[in-house]
Amino acid sequence: MNPSPTTIPITFVHSILQGVRARGQAVDCFLDDAGIARELLEQTSSRVTVDQFVALFESLVSRLDDDFLGLQSRPLRRGSFALIARSALGAPNLEVALRRIARTYRLLQDDIQIDVVHDDALAGFALRFIDPAAAWPNFLHELLLRVFWQLLAWLVGGKLRIARFDFAFELPGYADSYSRVFPAPLRFGQQQSAFWFEATYLQHRVRQDEQSLFKFLSKAQANVILPRRKFDTVSASVRCHLQQTAPLWPDMAATASSLHMSGATLQRRLANEGTSFQALKDALRRDMAIVRLYTSEVPLIALASELGFSDSASFQRAFKGWTGSAPGTYRQRSEPNPSHLPGNPNQA
Repeated sequence: MNPSPTTIPITFVHSILQGVRARGQAVDCFLDDAGIARELLEQTSSRVTVDQFVALFESLVSRLDDDFLGLQSRPLRRGSFALIARSALGAPNLEVALRRIARTYRLLQDDIQIDVVHDDALAGFALRFIDPAAAWPNFLHELLLRVFWQLLAWLVGGKLRIARFDFAFELPGYADSYSRVFPAPLRFGQQQSAFWFEATYLQHRVRQDEQSLFKFLSKAQANVILPRRKFDTVSASVRCHLQQTAPLWPDMAATASSLHMSGATLQRRLANEGTSFQALKDALRRDMAIVRLYTSEVPLIALASELGFSDSASFQRAFKGWTGSAPGTYRQRSEPNPSHLPGNPNQA
């Protein structure tokens, strides 16, 4: 089975461009590199593919020569993240590795200090802004927590279960997207942005070396960007079943039967997960449509049939309701132009 298509809300495109805009620079060249139509920025419900978002991230790093996208007061030149990651290799355990990471990161920039904090049986990785009165964008908090969580998890073998995430800003309007990017309880309006884990992890052995570092860095940007999908939920089972059976698109009763439960049970369990059968079906069809529009020249009438619509007109109405734009807008794009990129800037 093909991987489930995933798309990224346009609010994260605006967020990742904040460093550029704060400097008064135009964003057109970055959008062109990623093949993102400018019109999509004008609709709050627009979305882009994961490939487009990764390409946008890579374009920003390359053109700005900054591993952290121009979000801090001075750039962290390409290769800075590789240096930070390498500083942890050879540490006897995660606690020593974390302190080495904090020290190296502090040498490279003037804005943020990483602290190791404790709360009963939990240890935390916390961000302390040197000038808390400065207007630091939410996305900088989000990016750093995600980047360093992935790094620490990789150091101890690929898994670091998070107990909770804290954010030093109030609940944002796009918080409904957080559950997939930060899969743990969330607290907003806290003194520090941090992620928390069982303190016993601090004594886990660092399992990585120079050879595995190269592989980690080659996938680091995609791993930070791509939300982790939970596979142990009823929602995931429904989405998987719908994708497997497309273009038949079974109704809720047939789907419930395939999952060995009644329609009422399926409806109740989806409600407990904060969704519904129709919402899952529409989200999957939306994501499939966006990916197909971006990656192919499939005629709209054929795409409508693939997605279970009786005709092109009904598909186009639904698509505009999902994204705020007509399907054609997703094809009015510049061709991705990665030719200026010199390769993975994080590689050693």
